[in-house]
Amino acid sequence: MNVVSDNGIFTQLTQLLDNHHAKYRVIEHPTAGKSEEVAKIRGTQLGQGAKGLVCHVKGNGLRQHVLAILPADQQADLSKIAKAIGGTRASLASPKEVDELTHCVFGAIPPFSFHPSLTLIADPYLFTRFEELAFNAGSLERSIILNTHDYQRIAKPTLVEFIRTEVE
Repeated sequence: MNVVSDNGIFTQLTQLLDNHHAKYRVIEHPTAGKSEEVAKIRGTQLGQGAKGLVCHVKGNGLRQHVLAILPADQQADLSKIAKAIGGTRASLASPKEVDELTHCVFGAIPPFSFHPSLTLIADPYLFTRFEELAFNAGSLERSIILNTHDYQRIAKPTLVEFIRTEVE
C-alpha cells in the first residue's frame, strides 16, 4: 500500500480526538474520492459518510465561508444554508478557497474546521442513523471512523437543516 503523506490535518485531527478521549479508528486505503467508492473500501454504509462542502455565503452585507457537513447519501440545498447564515445566496467555494481554508483537496475535507474564517454547520440528520461516522481525514488515502456522539461533542457544529428534499 502507498505511504500516505500528511498535510498536517491528519495530525491535528488525531491530536484533537485523542485529547478529547474520542472513540475512533484510522483506515489507510487506496485513493478514493467518491462517497460510494470510499464507503465500499471502508466497509461502511454510504449514509455513515460525513460529507463536507465548503460554501461561500453572500448577501445582506454578509460574506462568510461555511463548512457544511451532511450524510454522504444526501444532497445539500445551498439556499437553506444561505438563509440560515443570514445571506441571500450560497455557492460552492472555488478549489483555491477550499485549499486555503482547509488545506485539503475536494473529497478529503474532514468534518472539522481548523480555520477561524470557516464556520462549521451540520445537518441534524447526520446524527440520527449511525453510531459511527466515517470521513476522509485530510487525504484521499486515509479515513477516520469516529463515534457519532464524540464527533458532535468535540466539533460542536451549529445545527442547521439544509438537506435537499424531493418536494422542493
